[in-house]
Amino acid sequence: MTKKAVVLLSGGMDSATTLAIAKHAGFDCYALSFRYGQRHSAELHAAARIAAQQQVAAHRIIDLDLAGIGGSALTDPSIAVPESPSEGIPVTYVPARNTVFLSIALAWAEVLSAQHIFIGVNAVDYSGYPDCRPEFISAFERMANLATKAGIEGQHLTIETPLIQMRKADIIKTGIALGVDYSQTVTCYQADESGRACGRCDACRLRAEGFALAGAPDTTRYATSEPDSTDR
Repeated sequence: MTKKAVVLLSGGMDSATTLAIAKHAGFDCYALSFRYGQRHSAELHAAARIAAQQQVAAHRIIDLDLAGIGGSALTDPSIAVPESPSEGIPVTYVPARNTVFLSIALAWAEVLSAQHIFIGVNAVDYSGYPDCRPEFISAFERMANLATKAGIEGQHLTIETPLIQMRKADIIKTGIALGVDYSQTVTCYQADESGRACGRCDACRLRAEGFALAGAPDTTRYATSEPDSTDR
């Protein structure tokens, strides 16, 4: 019997790698993306490309309005995306985003009778977001099994986080081994509409460092010829 999994797919390198891992593990994958009021739509175009390349069973894009509550540089154009490292949780943190995303993924998983949800969170080379930590994932999984008909009836749901303890370089090596085309992904917090990266934001720095440490060519499409090495 085919195993079903809902896979959160942002269009970035981590979610693309996570989808490839789920496919390699034999899951019938249902990809889920969100139009949540983010600054650009390039990542959603990337998600659609990746879903098609990976031949997922279905790909849904759900509309949310997290921009309506603001509070993040990713949803509020009046808040500048930082281009140098900062202390504490950065302003690119979107309040409760992963909680909201996982909740909708949980609902779709229950409809599909899928007992696995894959999310590409990472708690090693990351920006310090609280909803990327193992403690959060464990707590959400406990809640999911208490709050759903499926959980109460014994169909235990698992939140799968294959990247959570991996260095960015190891994520890239894993993805390359699984055939992920990272040139098709968009990670940048302020990519232009064609998906070209700024090379300066935190997401771009972590991505460029990952390619360098992996000894792999950086296939990112930059708005300028080279990523900015400032503060790296």
